[in-house]
Amino acid sequence: MRWVTILLLCLLGMLQYRLWMGKNSIPDYLSMQKQVREQDLQNANLTQRNSLLKADIEDLKIGLEAAEERARNDLGLIKQGETFYRILPAEN
Repeated sequence: MRWVTILLLCLLGMLQYRLWMGKNSIPDYLSMQKQVREQDLQNANLTQRNSLLKADIEDLKIGLEAAEERARNDLGLIKQGETFYRILPAEN
């Protein structure tokens, strides 16, 4: 009977060691949870960026105003009869 108790205590000790220090232990699980939260945040940011890009694409497909605005901002488009003013920041 005494040997059975010792055997069960050894088995319990081995299982506790594996739970706290072994592969796929509690610290590994907590670390993986942190990585999942970070990945979820990154995915949410990318999803938001993708939706903005989709809206931009749809806007460019539908109207010429968006294409004109983009040309003005990115390429410096100036229509005939318009005057271009460039305002430089004051130097310190």
